[in-house]
Amino acid sequence: MAGIYLHIPFCKQACHYCDFHFSTSARYKDEMILALQQELFLQKAYLQNETVKTIYFGGGTPSVLSADEVSGLIDSVVCMHNVAPDAEITLEANPDDLDQQKVKALRQTPINRFSIGIQSFFDEDLAWMNRAHRAHEAEASVKRVQDAGFENITADLIYGYPLLSDAKWKHNLQKMFDLQIPHLSAYSMTVEPQTALAAFISKKKQPPMNEQQSANQFILMLDAMEANGFEQYEISNFCKPGHYSRHNSNYWRGVNYLGVGPSAHSFNGATRQWNIANNSKYIAEITVGNLPAEQELLTETNRLNEYIMTALRTQWGISLTKLDEFAMGAAAILLANAQKHISEGRIIKDNSCLKLSRQGKLYADNIAASLFFDEQ
Repeated sequence: MAGIYLHIPFCKQACHYCDFHFSTSARYKDEMILALQQELFLQKAYLQNETVKTIYFGGGTPSVLSADEVSGLIDSVVCMHNVAPDAEITLEANPDDLDQQKVKALRQTPINRFSIGIQSFFDEDLAWMNRAHRAHEAEASVKRVQDAGFENITADLIYGYPLLSDAKWKHNLQKMFDLQIPHLSAYSMTVEPQTALAAFISKKKQPPMNEQQSANQFILMLDAMEANGFEQYEISNFCKPGHYSRHNSNYWRGVNYLGVGPSAHSFNGATRQWNIANNSKYIAEITVGNLPAEQELLTETNRLNEYIMTALRTQWGISLTKLDEFAMGAAAILLANAQKHISEGRIIKDNSCLKLSRQGKLYADNIAASLFFDEQ
């Protein structure tokens, strides 16, 4: 079982908070699509003939592609790999791209899941983020996708930024429930270096983010999601039963995946590699048959720590049995190191698994880092 990620590095405009790799010019879109297809060929052996059960178009904004361009890329994946008949095939989309004609065209492609970047149902918040869409477009896009027969839908929302009162956050969550969206990815606003938001804050044009506000709104979300029948299967991800993101779950469970496109990452259990984050250089290298990527050979400690970091974020937690498969005796060492968190109520020992408590979820990254093994 494996996954394939295709990075589509184009956006209509730059969101103030975003530090993903993208360009606001689609000038080289045709050349980029050809390069993605060529990279699929160059990296054909990376997954060692594993069956591909998920394909994910991320970015950037993949919904800037036409339905024919999406189908062509999927055809290239199918030509190079053994793709399962029931593969989950996700397209990230912005609401303003999902007009009736576009949705109708995408219905004729193998796409069977949409990830819609809503972020907020308030126009003033969307303008503050410099999003390309408005609130009415967000709601309309969800209804169009549903009316076209797509049931597997997820929405992105953001919390923890100055304009978002608790009342507005509750409204955003309720709007998602009212629209009957079965999956939510919700992220606390973070200030990444080299973004417009970071520059605004450094120049005191915007206030810094408030950690207490973010924590409070995270707890409000946990209560609302539970009350509406959603499972929190990962720190930032919630779903109705049976609507897990299979692709993202692969990342958290250590399943192999191939990332194609500029800035895309790949993992096959033994190595991790990442492509250059530059569109023109990526296209130039791929065109002459070179793979513009760096690669890291993962040590036993690397693999252990990666498993700890990802597994602890999920509802399944860290399996002590699996730890000993990485390195004999690792489970005992980890359990000893976790005792402080267990006694403070941030980690729960559930049979042979360690899981974060509700309070522990507020400190997930710090707790994971405290459990990491040192390189020998």
